[in-house]
Amino acid sequence: MKWITRVDTGIPPFNINYDDKILFLGSCFAQEIGIIMQNMGFECLVNPFGVLYNPASIAGSLERLVSATPFCSSDIIRNGDVYKSIYHSSDYAEMSEEALLRKINTSLEQSSAFFKQSDVIALTLGTTWLYKLQSDGRTVANCHKLPSNAFSREFLSAEQCISLLEPVIRKNQDKRWIISVSPVRHLKDGAHENQLSKARLLIAADELSRRYSNVCYFPSYEIVMDELRDYRFYAADMIHLSREATDYIWERFAEFILDEKSEELLKDYKRLYEMKSHRPLFPESKSYKEFEKRLCDLEEKLKKR
Repeated sequence: MKWITRVDTGIPPFNINYDDKILFLGSCFAQEIGIIMQNMGFECLVNPFGVLYNPASIAGSLERLVSATPFCSSDIIRNGDVYKSIYHSSDYAEMSEEALLRKINTSLEQSSAFFKQSDVIALTLGTTWLYKLQSDGRTVANCHKLPSNAFSREFLSAEQCISLLEPVIRKNQDKRWIISVSPVRHLKDGAHENQLSKARLLIAADELSRRYSNVCYFPSYEIVMDELRDYRFYAADMIHLSREATDYIWERFAEFILDEKSEELLKDYKRLYEMKSHRPLFPESKSYKEFEKRLCDLEEKLKKR
């Protein structure tokens, strides 16, 4: 008896491997998968601007990585005693404007260099709703809990999402692009509005994957909605995914996109990560010394891959 309808991920037009440099941009779901890939030995840069939700902020971040144009004082807002950037998440905050500009521009310089060398760009789109500053109309990556009257709220059509993301994809056809729609729900926009938002993102992602042979779509949203359609796969807030659900999506993603050699290497990297996570009760014991020897042997093996 079948208890679930398994989502067919299809066959991607390309694969990725352990020699690739991979940049993750987008929602907290991109953050989760990117960190797992880092733990599994892949060379990844994950959300150098912090978590991004809407295609306008993601496209703007990509353009900034291409141009490497430094941030300036007009990009900074003061929130109480703390300074924050309108183009970054609240993870980027300092007690002085000078310290924040130094931090975000150093990060930009490093992440721009990584982008130019990258082979794969993985984008996870979260919502088509966005917020603009009332003062000058600029789209913000995060509202930083400022008063709602500081912003105007708008939504993007599928066509607008495409027109925002397409230019940077077209200019970087040497890179492989993976687009997914975040399964994390934005219920503060309303349940119906969240579904409309996801529908626009799905249409935009599908159209971009049809137009460009170096773009593929991974159905993370559909896997959660059709395979994991139970609240036990959600965290306590009933919005974000549980650890088990995230791990399942990662397994499906690895099956979908990794080449055969990398799938085999992944088994060793997973074992290495689990061994490094081990905390011994008796590090002076003979058994732990033997464990350390196996750990060193595995590290040497992977260095020579």
